[in-house]
Amino acid sequence: MTNARAPRQPLEHYLALQYPVRLIAEREGGYTALVPDLEGCMTQGETLEEAAAMAEDARRGWIEVEYERGNEIPLPSYAEEYSGKFNVRIPRSLHRSLAMAAEDEGISLNQYVVTLLARRGAQARIEWRLGNVESELHAIHAQLSRYRVTQIPDVPSQEQTRRLTGNGRATHLRAVAA
Repeated sequence: MTNARAPRQPLEHYLALQYPVRLIAEREGGYTALVPDLEGCMTQGETLEEAAAMAEDARRGWIEVEYERGNEIPLPSYAEEYSGKFNVRIPRSLHRSLAMAAEDEGISLNQYVVTLLARRGAQARIEWRLGNVESELHAIHAQLSRYRVTQIPDVPSQEQTRRLTGNGRATHLRAVAA
């Protein structure tokens, strides 16, 4: 698919464009680098510097391959495309409720709505993290459900512990595979 909107520029033009890169820290370590404007263009690196360098290589390779195929090369998006303003139509009753709440807080309606939106963003991130913790707990529970408790001694003596476990280390639960 060729670019029908504007004449195709030389490859060097597209390679010289500066695309935003999103760096994401991975739980296991390292970083994932995404170039959001170039669909599927991503890479990984152990450090921020390595991930950024890898992103530059991935960006160049992506553009070169797509250009060679005759595909359209999207132009980079820039932060200044977002003015920080947008209009929202809401019911009058909600508008009144928000305005009264802002007045009660002693702040402008705009500041009050920005605060609500920011809190919702933070709440969404917390919910996502809790979902991950919940998944991990389910996995742990699944692993533990393979065992059943056969005996819960009060506090075993060292001799009882030796007989039960074959060593002198204290144990309070004796589990056997179900």
